[in-house]
Amino acid sequence: MNTVVWVKGLIAAVIGGVANSVTLMIADPLTFNLGEGINKLLTVATTSAIIAAAAYLKKSPIPEVQ
Repeated sequence: MNTVVWVKGLIAAVIGGVANSVTLMIADPLTFNLGEGINKLLTVATTSAIIAAAAYLKKSPIPEVQ
């Protein structure tokens, strides 16, 4: 696998994880919002991004540099 393709896939996984936190803004806008709930929203976004990145790394481990 090409390293550039691998990095793009990892970035896409992280973006997808962060975007997943938007559903919380829809499900519970009083708790997870861009005002008073920004810290909670950022915590969920970070956690979701880490989980998505870990799932990508499990599926596609870091390629060897040739």
